[in-house]
Formats: sequence, C-alpha cells, structure tokens
Amino acid sequence: MKNDHLDVARARSELLEAIKPNVPFDGWSEPSFQAAVSDLGMDAQLARVICPRGAVDLAVEYHRQGDEAMLKRLSETDLSEMKFRDRIAAAVRFRLEAADPELVRRGAAIFALPQNAATGSKLVWETCDKIWTVLGDQSADYNWYTKRMTLSGVYSATVLYWMGDESEDHADSWAFLDRRIENVMQFEKVKGAAMKLPFLPQILGTIRAPNDRADMPGKETR
Repeated sequence: MKNDHLDVARARSELLEAIKPNVPFDGWSEPSFQAAVSDLGMDAQLARVICPRGAVDLAVEYHRQGDEAMLKRLSETDLSEMKFRDRIAAAVRFRLEAADPELVRRGAAIFALPQNAATGSKLVWETCDKIWTVLGDQSADYNWYTKRMTLSGVYSATVLYWMGDESEDHADSWAFLDRRIENVMQFEKVKGAAMKLPFLPQILGTIRAPNDRADMPGKETR
C-alpha cells in the first residue's frame, strides 16, 4: 500500500482485517502482526507508528469496532416496547453477536497479561459506559460508577460463558445473560434501600462522574 497521505484510521482498519486470519492460529501476537504488515506491503516502521504495541493495538481496535457495531444495531432497533432489563440484555447480546468467539478468546488471553490488564479493563468499562449512555443514563454522581461496575461484572461473566458455549445459536449464553441481568436489578434495589441509611447520601454525594470519558478505569500506554 502507498504510504503518502496516510489515513491512520483506515490503515489501522486494514491492518486489523489483515491480521484476523492469523489470530486463530498465532493469537494477537507479534508474528501475526508482522504477517499482516507483510501481506499489506506496508513499511514495518510505519506500521509500528500506527500500532506502537503491534497486535495489542489491533486487538483494541477489534474490540472498539464491536462496540460501534453494537451501537449501530441498537440505533436500528425499536427498544420502546422493551422493559429496561430487556434493553440491557439486548445491548449485551448485540455486542457479543458482533464478535467472533475465537478472536475474543485470543483477545482474552492477551489482555490477561499483566502489561495489558489495565487496557482490557478499560475496554470493558468503555463498552458498559456506551451501553448505559445509549440507553439514556444521565447520572453524573456515584450512580455513574455503580451502574457501570455492575454491568461490567455481568458483561465479563457472560463473555466467559459465551466463549465456551456450544449450544445452538448460543441459546445457553442468552439464558445465562438473563439470569445475570437479574443481579443488576437486585443491586439497584439494594442500593436504593442503602441510600436510606443516615449520612450515606452525604458521603456518596461528593462523588462525581468523570468529565472526560477517556478518564475511565484502566489506562492505555502507547
């Protein structure tokens, strides 16, 4: 590919498409990254500028593309007749249906490494923030954190179940998800009761959501 007038986003997307066939065999690894660069005919130094962490940056790109696919599908779906818990379940399901289990399985392995764990946590938090935001959450206090924290737990548990699910059309995963969503609903009820305790509202009232969505749990180092 030509390197003049480089569109970084496009080049990263092309690298992602080129690396996908290699990931099931070699993971999100340096050999997979180098093979993708070679297949594109891209200058190796330029590729490293685009993706300083190599395959890790492409795994991040893959996750965020899945988020965008989820948001697009949600925008095309009539959620108005759904109960709120069903909207959450639909969002998580759409997110997983936008991904390839094997690529996610390989991604889970690389984000489990100590040097990448914070990035993995940040990506899960981003996904859950996008789900709450698109479903209309406007909280700016401690609720902003508790909602995303509980959904992160539900999302992570469902992903782990989904990766090993061999049922038809992942039916068992969606049943598992429905049971986990109930945990979110119960937590909200417990939280509401706890707020009736003396002094707790004053203590939690000092907590504010971050002004910059980039300032979320986990930190990427590039």
